[in-house]
Amino acid sequence: MAEDELLAFREHWKQELTIKNEAHSNCNVTLQPSREDSKLKRYFEDFGQNRSEPEKRQDSTSQGSSKGGQEAFLSAAKTPKEDQPEYVSIAEGLLDGRTSPLLERIQEERTRRKRQYHSLTSACNTSSQQQPQRKINKGDKLVDQFIQDLNETNDIPFFDIELPYELALKIFQYLSRTELGRCAQVSKAWGVLAEDEVLWFRMCQTEGYHHGASVSDSPCWKSMLRDCRNSENTVRSNWKNRVGSISQLQYELGKVLCDVSSCDSYVVAGYTSGDVRLWDTLHWDSAASFLKPSPLTADVTPRPHVSHIRVNNTVAVAAYDDGCVDVWSTETGQEPVHHFQIPGRVHALALSLESPTLATAAGLDVRLDQPDERGYWRTLCQATLPKPVESMVVVPWAGGRGGDSVPLVALSAGETVYLLAPEDLEPRVLHTVYGHPITCLDASASHAALGIKSCGWAMNDGGNKIQVYSLETGQSEMSVGNSAGDFSCVNLRDSPPHMLVCGNKDRRVRVFDLRTGSSVTSLYAHHMGVTSVQADDWKIVSGGGEGLVCVWEMRMGAKLWEMHNRHPVRHLRFNTSTLVTANIPDEKSPRGACITDDDLTAHRRHRGVICHYDFSEDSTSQDHVLPICRSNYVESSGYNYNIGLAVPYDILSGSHASH
Repeated sequence: MAEDELLAFREHWKQELTIKNEAHSNCNVTLQPSREDSKLKRYFEDFGQNRSEPEKRQDSTSQGSSKGGQEAFLSAAKTPKEDQPEYVSIAEGLLDGRTSPLLERIQEERTRRKRQYHSLTSACNTSSQQQPQRKINKGDKLVDQFIQDLNETNDIPFFDIELPYELALKIFQYLSRTELGRCAQVSKAWGVLAEDEVLWFRMCQTEGYHHGASVSDSPCWKSMLRDCRNSENTVRSNWKNRVGSISQLQYELGKVLCDVSSCDSYVVAGYTSGDVRLWDTLHWDSAASFLKPSPLTADVTPRPHVSHIRVNNTVAVAAYDDGCVDVWSTETGQEPVHHFQIPGRVHALALSLESPTLATAAGLDVRLDQPDERGYWRTLCQATLPKPVESMVVVPWAGGRGGDSVPLVALSAGETVYLLAPEDLEPRVLHTVYGHPITCLDASASHAALGIKSCGWAMNDGGNKIQVYSLETGQSEMSVGNSAGDFSCVNLRDSPPHMLVCGNKDRRVRVFDLRTGSSVTSLYAHHMGVTSVQADDWKIVSGGGEGLVCVWEMRMGAKLWEMHNRHPVRHLRFNTSTLVTANIPDEKSPRGACITDDDLTAHRRHRGVICHYDFSEDSTSQDHVLPICRSNYVESSGYNYNIGLAVPYDILSGSHASH
């Protein structure tokens, strides 16, 4: 049907041109050309000007044969110039499609079009022989060529003719998911390009999924990306609606919790009995959860309390009140791999999250330890400060000799913040202001943030602030926050890029944009002050001195949900799908309570609690109910706290009625 309409269109156009030419020759009158004629004439002139001299000479010699003119045009267009460089001919070859994997399809299409053109030409010649002979007009031949060019352009997509597959793939990699879906609907060739595994593998890597994987690891990266995004949306919905499993991590019911630390799937806790417990929440392997003390101090009675606990993916560290420090491997557990003792009580303990680098401070002395390539622990550097250390952070720093990454310790002592590296003979002073003590400290690989307490006349300048320093230059880059209360916690390392989240004793949680220095949000969170805080790109989790854990939506500033336990929230850390919180009591030896009694349930309020939330679990699972709520009346530990009501009310009421 389409070919018949095209043939009718050509015949109608030729008749109009013939009638106009005859009228012009008979009347010898110069007529004003119409708009359509002027456009067609302009196209013919441009087409003729763009043709080379050999083509024009070929047209003049064989003006009656359109086939000969077309072959001359194609041969002249394909003849390379002798004086042009080689790379120009290579580029022309790429643009002509001679290196495209679709070359066979293009040649077949061109052959089919030539045959169709010859059949139409022969049909026109047959009809013209039956009619009176007339002079062949040059415009008729150009009209045929124009129609053939239109057909060739519309039938084969641009990428199939002009670009090789590799170059087209290079262009497609800059498209988004929605744009790739739209391009896949254009043609079969574009659909093959849009479904290429390399494109979807790179998109998975760009969006933060499956780092370190290769293209051959999955047969369909498009499905893999869809599954990852669906899982991410499910986890986000579970976070917002508090759907998942909740577990309380307890070791000894009669001991008081001293300190808690977590990293990824590992959670470690220390107790007043001197015991250290390690949980692997990914596998829940209880066999390797008890970490034994060093044989040198195992016989000491009574055992000292655990003062500080730290853990990363490779080692777990515990410091005791008598100055002993034990280091365990998270893989083997049980016996410590390193042990040393510092004179006096350990005031601060810091462990790098990226490597087994340990920093300890006791009194005025600071030391930095790290294992060598063979696994033997060595002391990298030691220093003595004018005042006792209050807080420390260990981060990787790229400012070593030769650009190597070395551990860097940022520590606060009184009004001064120091930087200590293994290659430094003495600590460097990063910040010091007399009479303005440091209330909190945190650092990332490039910056350090410290809360400064303003006193006296300095309160007229806006109150307490947070100073942000560059670790590379050692200069202050920004000062944010104007608060009458002291900043009690700051989180820079675990925050999104260019963001800083902090908590204050004035009951507020604040988020600042470090690019502009402006406040993103300010939330009235905890009536007894904020003790710990962390944020990601869409939510904020904060803990307060009253024992509340609150989850906030950052953009709207709305509270999603909260959980309450006794004692202040001293530890809070979350990742994509899990949250670990620890309510640690300030009083380690509660007065009026004997924790050695047989009835341990009477002293639950003194011990503290560790909660582990997993939002990747199915909401229909029974594990999302707290263990104390799943207990029955037979268990002594759950008799006074059972709210699960395993026995229905109607059964109880029926039994009472019968009596």
